Amino acid sequence: MSGYPAPDVIWYSPEERLPPPGGRHRGVGGHLRALVHAAGFLGLLLAGVVLLALTAGPVVVGGILLLHLFVHMHGQLPWPQDRADVLGVLASLACYGAVLPAALLAVRRLALRTSRLSARWCGVTIHQAYVPRPAGRHPDSSWLGYRKRLNWLLGDPATWRALAWLAVNAVAGLMLLLVPLLSVGAGIVAFIIPGINAFPGFAEGAVPRPAFPGNTSPVLLLIGVGMVAAGTMLAPLTLRGYAGLARWVLAPSAQAELQLRVAHLARTRSETLDTGAAELRRIERDLHDGAQARLVAMGLTLDAAGRLIDADPAAARALLYEARDASAKALTELRDLVRGIHPPVLADRGLADAVRALALDSPLPVQVTGTLPGRPPAPVESAAYFAVSELLANVAKHARAETAAVDLRHELGALRIMVRDDGCGGADPGRGSGLRGIERRLAAFDGVLVVSSPPGGPTEAVLEVPCALS
Repeated sequence: MSGYPAPDVIWYSPEERLPPPGGRHRGVGGHLRALVHAAGFLGLLLAGVVLLALTAGPVVVGGILLLHLFVHMHGQLPWPQDRADVLGVLASLACYGAVLPAALLAVRRLALRTSRLSARWCGVTIHQAYVPRPAGRHPDSSWLGYRKRLNWLLGDPATWRALAWLAVNAVAGLMLLLVPLLSVGAGIVAFIIPGINAFPGFAEGAVPRPAFPGNTSPVLLLIGVGMVAAGTMLAPLTLRGYAGLARWVLAPSAQAELQLRVAHLARTRSETLDTGAAELRRIERDLHDGAQARLVAMGLTLDAAGRLIDADPAAARALLYEARDASAKALTELRDLVRGIHPPVLADRGLADAVRALALDSPLPVQVTGTLPGRPPAPVESAAYFAVSELLANVAKHARAETAAVDLRHELGALRIMVRDDGCGGADPGRGSGLRGIERRLAAFDGVLVVSSPPGGPTEAVLEVPCALS
């Protein structure tokens, strides 16, 4: 899915295909990791609170000034004060109108980030379904006018779910996240530190002891260790509860998800048909301009040789040699064309060996790692092969890289291939047809392409296609 980006219809991200809920939070290390993840979610929550304050601030200020203006008018206060209040209300509304689209986009990005982290950290999948972004004013322009952008955002139910999550997260989400964090923090600060103050070499009195009977150092240490252990044990449970709460708020209804799913399938089907028609036209053009033209020329040459074979055997022999060379070239072109449709090495040896053959043909050193215990279905295998071929071609043409690497795996019911290079970075699916073509090719199988390419590199492209191996 386009995932990662200002989305079309996003159904899942690669992070969703991860261990089952709680799989990353088992054992002592997993419980400590759950505390770190809870702190990460708390950071997102605080960012949402700041965003809510920035968004609601102009409205609150405008409401206060409007109330002040109403009091002024009924109190018959002088006009200059009324005029100042009117200007303040208008300025607040103008500020709110200016920041509203950007704030809504930021809220959606926070919700999308929460969904991805819930899948990655908690194993709780949250399907995100967005209404496609409308076209710009011009076909080649991605810029949207203010009204069109606002209608798009406010007309998308996902935006309202993200806003609802902002409110629910600030109350219920905060309570869930604070339970383990406060337990661990209070255990350390309020009990363990005062309990070890009495030991030599420690800054005695740095934190005062709690005032209750029997507050000796062993008792404080025991209480502190118990609170830390309780908070650590509760962290995975509260984290899964938090992710479940996020899914309950952010996930679309079954009917809405079904409607968007149908729209997604219709769009990918149309793109697949268009791609197939374009591929047939390319094959027809290559046959017409290449092998067919050579075969026609070879037939004419053989006719001429047949007419000259009695009168001028030497000239006929030369024409036969020319026809032989033309047949060899035609055969080479036909083999290249067949290789472009379905390479023989892919049909005979499978995807892993076909990718290794691509690596050998690449002008760059390419290291291929990983194995596949079986073979994917033939259409998936072909789509993955040509996707890797396109990615390696992009590396050779545009990345200015010295080395590249390809890793193949089949994990959790999905074929996963990563292509990485040490080039200059800056790859953007929106600026070229190659990556978009790969996305369309994989979308026909519910696959996704995720590209991470910061300026300066490295570039990492990960493609995933759900499938079973034979």
